[in-house]
Amino acid sequence: MKNFDVTALGELLVDFTSNGFSAQGNPLFEANPGGAPCNVLSMLQRLGKKTAFIGKVGEDAFGRMLEDAVAEQEIDTRGMVRDKEVPTTLAFVHNTSDGDRSFSFYRNPGADMMLREEEVDMELLKDTRLFHFGTLSMTDPDVEKATKVAIKAAKEAGALISFDPNLRPPLWKREEDAKEKFAFGFGQCDILKISDDEILFFTGLSDIDAGIKKIQESYDISLICATMGKEGSRAYYKGMKVECPPFLNPDTVETTGAGDTFMACVLNAVLENGLEALDEEQLYAMLEFANGASSIITTKKGALRVMPHKEEVLRFIQERKK
Repeated sequence: MKNFDVTALGELLVDFTSNGFSAQGNPLFEANPGGAPCNVLSMLQRLGKKTAFIGKVGEDAFGRMLEDAVAEQEIDTRGMVRDKEVPTTLAFVHNTSDGDRSFSFYRNPGADMMLREEEVDMELLKDTRLFHFGTLSMTDPDVEKATKVAIKAAKEAGALISFDPNLRPPLWKREEDAKEKFAFGFGQCDILKISDDEILFFTGLSDIDAGIKKIQESYDISLICATMGKEGSRAYYKGMKVECPPFLNPDTVETTGAGDTFMACVLNAVLENGLEALDEEQLYAMLEFANGASSIITTKKGALRVMPHKEEVLRFIQERKK
């Protein structure tokens, strides 16, 4: 038996989210701990799983804040290291009227980019059931090497691999670079979560089914989940396609962390049911729970510190079905 259910590697940063205006009319921003990998781990912790994080922060006030926030969620931090020279990565999240987002990053460089392969905790990777990563740990050559070393070690230890592209166009010098990392991730993973806009970006196809088919023709991925915002989500598994409607929430304030919450719920279902013989009922239940949890997180500022518990999600789903 392995001690960790999921270990994730990648960016840990501060998301400055809009929080009204000052008396002088200046925009106010709240400093929320963020970064997709730890958001995923935080939700998994809420669901009773044991998780660990591998990444890098600056040796500064923001870095210490992030370390404390991650530890508060009971995510194991032994794989987290500090950079004495490069500051913690910052992101400013700008919300549109419909709750969608745009990002401004202060990451040239940022500490998360500075993780080196010799700093990766190999013992964690040998001791985990599943390893999760995204593309943002591959925007710089050195941290890309660290990511690939981690994937190789996790695979050799028998871990499942999950991948979320988590496209952030401002962080790529060329679109082709991002597509290349998408392709690498597709070639490594057993479980893929991909959004409708990422499907369009990679395949050039706006039709979700056609885009997934194109990906499946080139990559052998056991389970693919497509998120479609207000259209809900779909799962593609062993020739099956299962679709689940969304839980549209009138109380939505922002969508930060919704995809990460969804990803965590998918991984939780795989950890509990395995990846070999999922049926249509299990896939629908997985999507329904993931959609419900994602809807809840859109009503909160930030994500990592405010993930819902299992009972809250189940209660929300039951109330919305009445």
